[in-house]
Amino acid sequence: MTHLGVLDALPDGVVVADGAGTVVELNRTARAMLGGGATGQPLDEVLRLQDQDGNDWCSHNAPYDGLSTRTGVPEQPWTLPSGQEVLVTARIHRPTPRDPVELVAITLRSGRGRARLDRERSDLVATVAHEIRSPLTGVKGFVQALLNRWDKLNDEQKRLMLTTVHSDSERLSRLIAELLDVARIDTGRLSLYPRPQDSTVLVGRVVDSVAAGTSRSVELVVNGDLPTVTVDPDKFTQVVTNLVENGVRHGEGTVTVTLAPLPAYAEFPGVLMTVDDAGRGIPPDIRRRVFTKFWKHGERGGSGLGMYLVNGLVRAHGGTLTISDSPAGGARIEIHWPAQDRRQD
Repeated sequence: MTHLGVLDALPDGVVVADGAGTVVELNRTARAMLGGGATGQPLDEVLRLQDQDGNDWCSHNAPYDGLSTRTGVPEQPWTLPSGQEVLVTARIHRPTPRDPVELVAITLRSGRGRARLDRERSDLVATVAHEIRSPLTGVKGFVQALLNRWDKLNDEQKRLMLTTVHSDSERLSRLIAELLDVARIDTGRLSLYPRPQDSTVLVGRVVDSVAAGTSRSVELVVNGDLPTVTVDPDKFTQVVTNLVENGVRHGEGTVTVTLAPLPAYAEFPGVLMTVDDAGRGIPPDIRRRVFTKFWKHGERGGSGLGMYLVNGLVRAHGGTLTISDSPAGGARIEIHWPAQDRRQD
């Protein structure tokens, strides 16, 4: 492959100018981004980039001027003639620090990736603000009422208010814990401390806790003798709580959690856990999107992070998670929990 062929194979745009400011290399990607240009033209004519103030790249950065120790231009956002944003960086080459500039090599990279990250950050901020506002408003209101009317409230009213404040503060704590875990999953820094656990005991506690706070029926069914599962008990409980509460919030009828030994033909020994509800279910064509950030289905809100977190925690344990149709007509979430530590598999 020729030198130019190598440059054309690069995903980023590349523009190289000599010491006189004449373009000597221009790859296919750069020509497409800049809407044309050719070798032999002045750099400021080929590199048609502007910032928000209408400045052009060459005049603003003056790559041939400045200190002799200058070796480059840091990455900056610039706008192409088409209006698309690109991220531009440059390397300034001199034979020695005392010599004039010999080459200026410039790369142009699409700003769509950064724009996508910016949108995700904005979505995260909006989600967090919305989810925090509701319980925080409740906490603030009840605390203010207690402070202003303490002597006029009876013990039963005070107990009700404090119970609500406690419930809202627990919700805030859970949201913060979820956000931290999402960040750890994204960066590969999630810490797990798996050890043998009785899944019946852990799931039973979650079922009892959720059932106590809803008028909906929540049931636990255990089939057969279950092996122990090797899981982080806190993360396991977090997964089960998310799934059962999702079934209560978004489904209908009875939410049933079933535990059974994994069949012999399964990929690994362990426990099969299914969570069924009798709601509208999740259509097959959108099931892949369930595990993406900020995915929401239905009209009952939520942070949109729950299933992303659930999937991340299950896979971090070496387990598997699938979505199918429940015999009751709603959604079925099926998880294979391993009997042994599978984090290295």
